[in-house]
Amino acid sequence: MRGPHNIIRLIRTGATLERTGAMNVVLDAFEAPRAIRILAHVLGKPFQWLGYKGDPQMPPATRALTALGPAYIKFGQVLSTRPDVVGNELAEQLRVLQDKLPPFSKAEAMAEVEKELGQPLSEMFSDFSEPIAAASIAQVHKAKLASTGEDVAVKVLRPGIERAFRKDVDAFYFAARIVDLFAPGARRLRPMEVIEHFDGVVRGELDLRLESAAASEYAANTKDDSGFWLPPVVWSLSARRVMTLSWADGIPLGDNDALDAAGHNRSDLAERVLRLFLLHALRDGYFHADMHQGNLKVAANGDIIAYDYGIMGHIDEYTRRVYAEILFGFIRRDYKRVAEVHFEAGYVPANQDVDEFARALRAVGEPIFGMDATHISMGRLLSYLFEVTERFGMETRTELILLQRTMVVVEGVARSLDDHMNIWEVARPVVEDYIKSSIGPRAALRDFGKTAMVLARFGPRLPALVENALIAQTTKDDQQTSGKTTLLLPAALGAAVGIAATLVVMTFG
Repeated sequence: MRGPHNIIRLIRTGATLERTGAMNVVLDAFEAPRAIRILAHVLGKPFQWLGYKGDPQMPPATRALTALGPAYIKFGQVLSTRPDVVGNELAEQLRVLQDKLPPFSKAEAMAEVEKELGQPLSEMFSDFSEPIAAASIAQVHKAKLASTGEDVAVKVLRPGIERAFRKDVDAFYFAARIVDLFAPGARRLRPMEVIEHFDGVVRGELDLRLESAAASEYAANTKDDSGFWLPPVVWSLSARRVMTLSWADGIPLGDNDALDAAGHNRSDLAERVLRLFLLHALRDGYFHADMHQGNLKVAANGDIIAYDYGIMGHIDEYTRRVYAEILFGFIRRDYKRVAEVHFEAGYVPANQDVDEFARALRAVGEPIFGMDATHISMGRLLSYLFEVTERFGMETRTELILLQRTMVVVEGVARSLDDHMNIWEVARPVVEDYIKSSIGPRAALRDFGKTAMVLARFGPRLPALVENALIAQTTKDDQQTSGKTTLLLPAALGAAVGIAATLVVMTFG
């Protein structure tokens, strides 16, 4: 947050927002308080002539961010995954933000590859094409391996992109600090949290080793999924600024005419893309969080191919179970159970009324189930659900927001392939299978086994851990309460240790 470039960059940002008509759109989306609105217009209006004009054919917000350059384009893309921050309307606009920039030259790309991989390009590739796709952070070239003749895709970061992003992110932090200082009431917008989230995403995308690792993990999880394929990473030709994948030809999933001409069944593709997403989210807890048509193709054999692993979603096992139970409850229209799951998970404060919450959930579910099957949307259901849970005191959960946003995108892809698709009929077997395998007696035994394994690993340290806990608690209780509580807590802890020991004996012996 140093240097005059921050102030200059913010002035030009404000000027561009004013010139493109995006200033009020952004301020309204963030529900910015009066002090921030005044400050924003003061920074923007007098210098409006300094702002970039942008493409008048684009909506104001996307026009401004595209004109401001790569960091702002990426910032818009990241914000599109956070409707909890920017609101649904602006998130929808940002979701279709065009991430297309003029490519840098083939010569620069070749120099970057040689520098990063430490070999002459001719020893690695017998052919290296002009750029075939250019985005805000990197561009892609088609190449041929010198050793085998295999076609590959080579992704190369833009020269100097790290420094350019660092300067803009620095300015973003500076702006967030200004908001904190001059408008304390705007802290509910969580400006620093938003910028930190963006910073984390960008740091990951600026190191292609991390994207390569994401691709590898995703491929390992999905290797047995019928009708789905990921091009493998060529690790020997991948590094921090270069990523090499096997080449994968296919028809873009959004090109219905080409799909029909090739004889692909679009209804089957629609159902498969939705099932695969739910399967990856529930079974693996690791899903592609940017599954729009541009990142999906259909191979000649009908397999769906996924590209671009810069944004991946992760959900822990416990949250997956909660999410599955919520979905299953809605599918069965058991609103009382959905309400109970929220309370059991601690999502809704215990001082709320579970029956009143269940009635609120019914008001969410019934209108959706009353719709024609072609209009039922799981993404819309989750959006309404978050609105209700927020009224009952549920704190925002970023991983579920990302899941809901991706669900909306995947539904859109599926609907574009088959607008008569019944979302619930496709989702039900995936959710039911997960419920059967993850909730119930068999799952409970598996959980007890995992618990016993953890306790076994800590076995030699358990006596010392228990003794230290008892001493610490006894000291605390002596200072704060009577001896009655002091006696009860060790007894409870001893009982817990006894139960744990019993589990270990039952499991191993």
